[in-house]
Amino acid sequence: MTPITAFTSDSASALPLHVLDAAGFAAWNAQQPAAVQSWLKSQQFTAAPGSVALLPGADGLAGAVLGVGDRADAYAYAHAPFALPAGSSWRLANALDAADTANLQLGWGLGSYRFARYRKPARQPAQLAATPSPEVLDVLAACLRVRDWVNTPTEDMGPQQLEDAARELADAHGGALEVIAGDELLERNFPTIHAVGRASHRAPRLIVLRWGDEAAPHLALVGKGVCFDTGGLDLKPADGMRNMKKDMGGAAHALALAGLVMARQLPVRLTLIVPAVENAVGPEAFRPGEVITTRKGISVEIDNTDAEGRLILCDALAYASEQQPDAIVDFATLTGAARIALGPDLPALFANDDMLAQQWLDAGDRTRDPVWRMPLWRPYLRYLNSGIADMANAGSRMAGSVTAALYLERFIADGQTWAHLDVYAWNDGERPGRPAGGEALALRSAWEMLKVRYG
Repeated sequence: MTPITAFTSDSASALPLHVLDAAGFAAWNAQQPAAVQSWLKSQQFTAAPGSVALLPGADGLAGAVLGVGDRADAYAYAHAPFALPAGSSWRLANALDAADTANLQLGWGLGSYRFARYRKPARQPAQLAATPSPEVLDVLAACLRVRDWVNTPTEDMGPQQLEDAARELADAHGGALEVIAGDELLERNFPTIHAVGRASHRAPRLIVLRWGDEAAPHLALVGKGVCFDTGGLDLKPADGMRNMKKDMGGAAHALALAGLVMARQLPVRLTLIVPAVENAVGPEAFRPGEVITTRKGISVEIDNTDAEGRLILCDALAYASEQQPDAIVDFATLTGAARIALGPDLPALFANDDMLAQQWLDAGDRTRDPVWRMPLWRPYLRYLNSGIADMANAGSRMAGSVTAALYLERFIADGQTWAHLDVYAWNDGERPGRPAGGEALALRSAWEMLKVRYG
């Protein structure tokens, strides 16, 4: 994982940083020396969200003012590390309550991130003189893991590397890991995972991590681990394939959330399930028009080999349902339709349980890490009709994210509580605190939701 370099323990040499919103700026400014007031007025500084003003002193830099918006949003502070001078260190000069302080620290950590596996960053971030709580550090580490894993090209982040990441988490927290790979998937009745991954030179696999007290409520986390998606024989165009290293973003979220659950010792019995494949083109590639009988016994006609994520998830979700957990939560970079509907920042939430959905929606409001609930509109199952099998894996372009979720729901046992998050896992461009590339979306709100549900 990219090391956390956002913080320093050396507060003696740190410069004072005044963290203010526009509402509080006028009162603070009125208490400053005339020279400071004139300096800020000359820059027309008002502590607007995302702004910074450096304060001069007799010997150079004397301090700074950081303008923020919504104090409950960690990203309100995330511009600081690269807006302040490189390598400088800062201490909080005005009082913030505990929640705002935690958001400042988390936002500083998120804003300090640059993916550095293959090249050295152009400059170092400014550091915050602070000792964040263990929970802030654990949440930050989980978010940075998602970014690192999604940013890593498939050559270095294939099915084996996802397995290695799960094993590292299991070893760190006393979990048990089971891996079913290659033709053993057929022997153990995971036919769709095998079908999608069989054309690759890297064996498909099902990764299962188990942790926690057997007597505790059982939580199952499932993540789509398509390490690269060519589209299969229904080949993607070049621009659609360019960033498909990120198609394991669901697995990255599930892995990172599982690590957070274990690190924070949430009182649950955890089962993490990650089907990991590469959807490649080759002599063994599965074909449009084939019929695959899934783990649950439902026959599926392959309408499109580029609708592969739901195929590997259907066996994984059926396996999760067999264990009758209290809840199943799955993460998947599943459809472009969800992005067209909601854009890159709002993951689409589908749930068959109103309480679970509301817990996540409320957690998103509190953490400013939102999700948006979409309908499981079951009349649209007609778009998945097949003439020769129980259902097709795709069909009409209508309601693409809804029909994908409806497909997955067919593999959830009756009465089983389930939520599905269709997540982008990516920033298309640079914004403060959100560098271009892999991104953790609704991970923090998922953790907040789980704390409410089980903590």
